[in-house]
Amino acid sequence: MDFKQIQELIKLINKSNIGEVTIEEKGFKITVKQKEEHIQQVFSAPYQSSQSAPVYAAPTVAAAAGSAPAANGKKPAEAAADNLITIKSPMIGTFYRSSGPDKPSFVNVGDETEPGKVVCIIEAMKLFNEIESEVKGKIVKVLVEDASPVEFDQPLFLVDPS
Repeated sequence: MDFKQIQELIKLINKSNIGEVTIEEKGFKITVKQKEEHIQQVFSAPYQSSQSAPVYAAPTVAAAAGSAPAANGKKPAEAAADNLITIKSPMIGTFYRSSGPDKPSFVNVGDETEPGKVVCIIEAMKLFNEIESEVKGKIVKVLVEDASPVEFDQPLFLVDPS
């Protein structure tokens, strides 16, 4: 696989909803992983010298605050039954309601939220990602226990927009 083919593969993954792809052929292995903000390439050739494998990252793309669709085309907040809006997890990781064990929760049931307000933190690979609300309303229910693992697109909060 030459460099041009690798670039085309990255472009294809970037435009799709594929999270990860690994290709292995004739002692060459490439893994391309797509994250919310960037694509990471990891190269390794197991049959060659014991040099460390180089890691290349594509430039990150910053999403405009308040934009409706996420980078993958899905909305983090979608309408649910009874006019409630569901705030969903934009990534896989560990859900935290506060910035520390002795700190107050970002939001509680009955609190008002608005676009841009931090509602929780999701820790993924030792990175703590603040999750901001994209809707205005009142928190009706917290659907996840503190320090629990969450999946991509898992409902976290129910918000009453009225």
